Amino acid sequence: MTESSVIPALCVRGLRAGYGSGGDIICGVDLDQAPETIMAVIGPNGSGKSTFVKTLAGLLIPRAGSIAVTGKAVGDLSPAKRVAAGLAYVPQEANIFRNLTIRENLKLATEFLRGRAGVGPAQEAQVMAMFPEISRRPKTLAGNLSGGQRQMLAFACALLANPEVLLLDEPTAGLSPKFVSETMEAVSRVRESGVTVLLVEQNVSAALRIADEVMVLVAGRKSLQASAEDVSSADLAALFFGKAL
Repeated sequence: MTESSVIPALCVRGLRAGYGSGGDIICGVDLDQAPETIMAVIGPNGSGKSTFVKTLAGLLIPRAGSIAVTGKAVGDLSPAKRVAAGLAYVPQEANIFRNLTIRENLKLATEFLRGRAGVGPAQEAQVMAMFPEISRRPKTLAGNLSGGQRQMLAFACALLANPEVLLLDEPTAGLSPKFVSETMEAVSRVRESGVTVLLVEQNVSAALRIADEVMVLVAGRKSLQASAEDVSSADLAALFFGKAL
């Protein structure tokens, strides 16, 4: 099979989205992401990064365009049905139940999943092996975990659904440098397990260290999609200020 014939894990065409009666925040974005890669979505504040990922997850109804996961259209599905179709999402905030234990959070993650292939004890065992930081402490309240450990629990809960694509919205927001490093290592482990990751991240240097590709959003439009190793700091500075390369 040639590279051009590989079906993208995530395919977006002409995506437009916004809030209420306001103008478009996302303005016709196209994206093809190869399977088992990390795509870092970066850009200046207010560029539409979180709006983009919320639209992919189904929390915001697109005004135009299409979204497909491994060739299957998901743009008309509810958020829950997108999870069942292989698209999982970890929001920036409120992504775990702090008053519940680790075990209770994990149980809730699959409580309403029916018919998704691969969901079950074998998948749970694989996920727990990826996150020994939390697997050894099932009775610990999630609210007593460190910031990095809470993110790992959120990742684990999402991965129990055996997704094809995992959407992460600013997973390092508010974390100390130590926990930023731990969280990014966890994201890399997710990719190594065979899951495609779309990573929206404000910490550009941390994101580029683990990303395979980068997409730059400026004012809701894609300014660049390229291999992460081919993007320099000078390129990003120019793009963030709206200059074409």
